[in-house]
Amino acid sequence: MKFFWVTSVCFLLALLFHGVPSETTSVNKEHAGTPPRGWNSYDSFCWTVSEEEFLQSAEIVSQRLKPQGYQYVVVDYLWYRRKVPGAYVESLGFDVIDEWGRMIPDPDRWPSSKGGKGFSEVANKVHSMGLKFGIHVMRGISTQAVNANTPILDTTKRGAYEESGKVWHAKDIGIKERACAWMSHGFMSVNTKLGAGRAFLRSLYEQYAEWGVDFVKHDCVFGDDLDINEISYVSEVLKQLNRPILYSLSPGTSVTPAMAKDVSGLVNMYRITGDDWDSWGDVAAHFDVTRDFSTANMIGAKGLLGKSWPDLDMLPLGWLTDPGSNEGPHRQCRLNLDEQRTQMTLWSMAKSPLMFGGHVRKIDQATFDIITNPTLLEINTYSSHNMEFPYITSMKSLDSEDQVLALQSGCQRDVPTPNTLLLGLTGCSDSKAIGWSIQTLDQDLEQICLKRSSRNSDEETIYKQEYLGKHHLLATDRKEFCLDASPTRKLTSKEFKRDSFSPCRWDTNQMWELNPNGTLANSYSGLCATVNSVKAKINSGGIRSWVATGRKGEVYVAFFNLNTKKMVISMKTSDLARVLSGRNLNWSSCKCKEVWSGKDVQITQETISLAVEIHGTALFVLNCS
Repeated sequence: MKFFWVTSVCFLLALLFHGVPSETTSVNKEHAGTPPRGWNSYDSFCWTVSEEEFLQSAEIVSQRLKPQGYQYVVVDYLWYRRKVPGAYVESLGFDVIDEWGRMIPDPDRWPSSKGGKGFSEVANKVHSMGLKFGIHVMRGISTQAVNANTPILDTTKRGAYEESGKVWHAKDIGIKERACAWMSHGFMSVNTKLGAGRAFLRSLYEQYAEWGVDFVKHDCVFGDDLDINEISYVSEVLKQLNRPILYSLSPGTSVTPAMAKDVSGLVNMYRITGDDWDSWGDVAAHFDVTRDFSTANMIGAKGLLGKSWPDLDMLPLGWLTDPGSNEGPHRQCRLNLDEQRTQMTLWSMAKSPLMFGGHVRKIDQATFDIITNPTLLEINTYSSHNMEFPYITSMKSLDSEDQVLALQSGCQRDVPTPNTLLLGLTGCSDSKAIGWSIQTLDQDLEQICLKRSSRNSDEETIYKQEYLGKHHLLATDRKEFCLDASPTRKLTSKEFKRDSFSPCRWDTNQMWELNPNGTLANSYSGLCATVNSVKAKINSGGIRSWVATGRKGEVYVAFFNLNTKKMVISMKTSDLARVLSGRNLNWSSCKCKEVWSGKDVQITQETISLAVEIHGTALFVLNCS
């Protein structure tokens, strides 16, 4: 019975795609022509990594991972924070800044930075290993620099920035009400409408180029923290530098394809999820978002001086630390082997950048084999037409493989309650953002509602609370169409922490302004509010499938079992025909292999069907003459 299931996979694979890519395809030399690949210090060191630890890790990456295409080594956040008692991820006053308010490496952890050298010597050593050097940076300017009111550097004059007869300082450009939501004591946006604000950002990235930086991970500017003005200006600065620097955005909480399209052409990588750690829930949460970005044709779209890639975050495999910890690597990854294979397979099929986060100085063979699997790296680099395939069925696998229970077919979705109202963000030019208006109930009570000309207009309403001339949106489980609001009462988001609308569940990002054209703009992100009524979708029981084609005409298909039971996953050619045309191949001549078992399979049937372990995956490769 198992042989029947496995062998039948290959006939269907032969029908997937038209055409055969050229055998001479090579790695694209343009900026981020393929998904970037490397190692990042965060998952194993959090913020505490030292120069010695980093360079030792880089040496191992050079020796063991560089041959598999891992070329970037990235120092993640707070490399400028002194590691002393009282310092932690959200502390204030422990950072090392220069006379211009710019972050510089902590000289105790990074001794080669002394004398104003910054990361120059570290970058030179990384380059001598044949690798590229990256750093993590935060949005805008630090609170510490604003409190110190440091002057702004004009790099064109190598002196203080002067305009309109005054010398400009940090307090002139920092926007305190736009502090980073997840590090509110640390950083805030700068006013890019001011020449001094632009000069400060330019001084940062010119300094990074002088240090020899090849990769910048720009944090707290995307997703719920979107700052399109800063992203746009930084992208322009990077275009003007003599040194090419890959540009990556983070975090990705609440990101949608519509939001990403506004920035994808400005960058090379952008996170589309929140932080991914070593829990099954984190892995499973990536399936819907990868489907959506593939459907929107965002994989490998035009980017900064090349291409851009939706980023599923680092791979937290091997020896790790904990988020927010002051301690380095001290524990093993909590995902089991099947779950780790599932994560690596999805990251590869979705062509996400592959940034390994585990401790490379203590990498075990099983982890090494997963992150260097040649088929997965081939798929990640060269495959095309990558997409989720929705028409699959599942059966619960019992003790005997001959005894199965048929379950509902289709693809799993996060299923909302029927007619759920979802408040979302979209570009303000989107017609769906128009239609908000004020309704006055009495002298102290107003409502803001979104009404559209549709049968379900009552379902497409949302509520507001007046606050300092702008609007504070609240969620409710009541059935009224609008929330009461008083323009005379000042409310803070903390008063409504439990019920406030905030995708990231922080106490910021919730101030809105009603425009004359009927759009409700978020002053923090620049996006506008919209409301959708969502119908419940069918739940398939937690199975997914992805397909792709290779550069030599091979076809890849992956099954994923998200259930807590071993499942038999099946795919029929009749279902496949709904989305793809058949390819006229002599399928009996095709050769097929399942990657994780390494088994060759003879093609004899027209249906894919295979038992897949709990939270596991099966990956098939089909080669036809």
